[in-house]
Amino acid sequence: MTRPEGLPGRLLAADVESAFPARLREQWNAHVSAERTVIGRQGIFSPRLHPFGYELAFRTPESSAGIDAAGWSELQHERATSAVLRATFGRADVDEVGHGRWLFVRCPRAFLVGALPLPTRTDRLVVEIAGTTRIDQEILGGVRRLRERGYRVAMSGFVSRQDQRMLLPQADFVKIDARDLDVEGEPVVELARSHGALLVAEFVESSAELRGSRQLGFDLYQGNLLERCLVVDRSAAPLMGPDHDSIGRLI
Repeated sequence: MTRPEGLPGRLLAADVESAFPARLREQWNAHVSAERTVIGRQGIFSPRLHPFGYELAFRTPESSAGIDAAGWSELQHERATSAVLRATFGRADVDEVGHGRWLFVRCPRAFLVGALPLPTRTDRLVVEIAGTTRIDQEILGGVRRLRERGYRVAMSGFVSRQDQRMLLPQADFVKIDARDLDVEGEPVVELARSHGALLVAEFVESSAELRGSRQLGFDLYQGNLLERCLVVDRSAAPLMGPDHDSIGRLI
């Protein structure tokens, strides 16, 4: 099913969904309950290397070692994000995933502007914006609305592009690639923290990168040096009631 655009499309899709007989809904729920569901999880750590939060990523039972999404379409990214959100927040015992800490999920444009729904777990979910996302007025407006609703927002791959700089006042976390710090240097780091965001050194792959990011005063650290991405199996967690599939059901 293609994703309906705008509020009328979403209302139409909701009407179509409500027309399905209860028996078919029960069969679908039984199918989803029995399906193996996994997600990737990598820790985000404090300067003392205590867990602060986790970034969650799309995985499949057949390919648990990471997926090259470089050539994906926007629709594929939306489906992958929807799958992560359903597996995490659409099932019970979410703290088995995050142990009470923040859960960062990279969200494409449709989730940022309100065309696709997010779970109402502002106490856990951090909406992360990929470094490849081009920031325009529609996204700026969408992110402001998300923050008004209580969501935290993270920017990844910050390299001081002009459109990224427009989003800095709305960012609670700014991620900078630790592998680029010798090129980006202190000016980019100072700009990233200029509106009070916590700075995350991401892709920390070596002890030299960890030392360098510590010297620049980063608040948080993420990368394979500290923890490789683990696979979390959510298959045994019960679904969250009859509306468990409302997250991303329009994709």
